[in-house]
Amino acid sequence: MLMKRFFLLFLSLSTLSTFAQNYSLSDFFVYDAELEQKIDDVFESLNDTSRAGQMIIPAAGRLGKSQEHLNSLLAKNYIGGILLLNGTKEGFTTMVNDFNALNESSNGLPLLYSADAEPSLIGYKIKNCTPVKKANQMVSRAEVKKFAGSICKDLKDIGINYNYAPVVDMSPNEAISYRAFGDNSDTAQIWSRVFIEETQKEGIVATAKHFPGHGYVVGDTHKKLVYIDGEMREVENYTPLIKAGVLSIMVAHIAIKNNEKYNTNDMPSSVSKKIVTDLLKREMKFKGLVVTDAMNMGGVASIPNCELKAAQAGCDLILMPVDEEKALFDIINGMQADETFQKQVYASVRKIIRLKICLGLL
Repeated sequence: MLMKRFFLLFLSLSTLSTFAQNYSLSDFFVYDAELEQKIDDVFESLNDTSRAGQMIIPAAGRLGKSQEHLNSLLAKNYIGGILLLNGTKEGFTTMVNDFNALNESSNGLPLLYSADAEPSLIGYKIKNCTPVKKANQMVSRAEVKKFAGSICKDLKDIGINYNYAPVVDMSPNEAISYRAFGDNSDTAQIWSRVFIEETQKEGIVATAKHFPGHGYVVGDTHKKLVYIDGEMREVENYTPLIKAGVLSIMVAHIAIKNNEKYNTNDMPSSVSKKIVTDLLKREMKFKGLVVTDAMNMGGVASIPNCELKAAQAGCDLILMPVDEEKALFDIINGMQADETFQKQVYASVRKIIRLKICLGLL
């Protein structure tokens, strides 16, 4: 009888524990003692190399690195996720399965799989997905919600859990116009919020981009450094999205000039502590993941040690470094030389672990 009571007690405690550990994206910004303990346990199981490696996100696919190259990074636990960049739905599904098998055999933390699955780009970036309207062709909140749901279904079929969308920029810039919801700030804010809420309800991380705003600049950051001249007119679009719980914000390679408070001295926002930490994290109180735009773009790639500078600025995820191993060990060397920076990296890594738990990956 005593043994039976003990077994039932053990079963009850096990069941409670199982229920208590079921987290979702809605828990990310909520304090939970058990979640904090789980983050601690995972963090302590890693060494500094695999910790810093959580911040590195290379790309696979036609415009990314070879699968062999990524396999070598995975085998050494040098990366925390992979961007799937230009391919087919079927090809990426196979790729995710292959990467997962190798990562599991290497005892790596589960990976963040991301995509530029904006309504205006998904048909080009991931062929054979369900057709959706381009962002600038949508005419109602209902359409935004419908197509966000359709995109999420395709992403989940593949195994993608992190979407670099929506574009929150306004549409005057020709490089952005067809990717934006329009040139009205109310529409940009409201429809972006609908897209974000529908995406995160489906268990996929949404990303507001391109902070602090790409709509009113001249030029394309893929090719060169571009400037916001004077007032940052689009920053206000992010405030309601932060309040609504967007989990990720992408920082662009855009410099600020003729702005006394936020001038970046001819450096892109992605490597500016003034923009990433002081403005976005402290003033705007964003507590989610800050991800860089691709670090191989013309607006940033020529800056020496640009990935280290982005991490020092406060970015949590470093997207598409030109050389992943160099980026990783630049960050590790920076941690060893500066205790304050080490603590900052640890805070970023703990956020990444938290996100992986809330995605149900851990």
